[in-house]
Amino acid sequence: MKDTLWGSLAFAGAMVCMAGAAAVHAQQANNMSFFITSVGKGDGANLGGLAGADAHCAALAKTAGATRTNWRAYLSTSPVQGGPAPVDARDRIGNGPWVNAKGVTIARNVDDLHSAKLTKDMLLNEKGQLVNGFGDTPNTHDMLTGSDTAGRYLPIGGDSTCKNWTSNGEGSAMLGHHDGKGPNANRNYTSWNTAHMSKSCSQPDLVATGGAGQFYCFAAN
Repeated sequence: MKDTLWGSLAFAGAMVCMAGAAAVHAQQANNMSFFITSVGKGDGANLGGLAGADAHCAALAKTAGATRTNWRAYLSTSPVQGGPAPVDARDRIGNGPWVNAKGVTIARNVDDLHSAKLTKDMLLNEKGQLVNGFGDTPNTHDMLTGSDTAGRYLPIGGDSTCKNWTSNGEGSAMLGHHDGKGPNANRNYTSWNTAHMSKSCSQPDLVATGGAGQFYCFAAN
């Protein structure tokens, strides 16, 4: 009888602890204002433009239980002759601060974001999980950004945004390494937002160079 009572108390205590942990996790998810997409859109760098990328961020955030709604993809766009003006990723994401799904602050503001030492352990997906990096299988550390180290579009002659995120074939995009790793320690392999150009804009080529068409999402409100 005594053993049964102690067993019941232990079980009840475990349930209380589990409920408490679940509540903490739910609260952290509610407050989340940054994440890496757990999946890309599956069509290479054709995200449906900025609007399609933003919608993908919002859908993943909602599924994860986030209460914030004004989600923006960290993506720049290039100037188009006769078209809209270029867009800088840094100007799309609000003022911060931003916290990940575990409640860890990754940056206090825009300037901090572009000067802080961001790490793989900080840059989680919307589920609070680590994203595979260099040396993992599969390696998915390439993040679509189309941006320079300051978060601005690249004023170069060639395509750096996969035709402003509408191409799944021709073109190229600037990629960042969320884990800050690559074949060597050169800056062009360690930057979270400006590591190297993609081979093309197709899903197979994004995968071949170490990615899956994923990108960064920030809550702008």
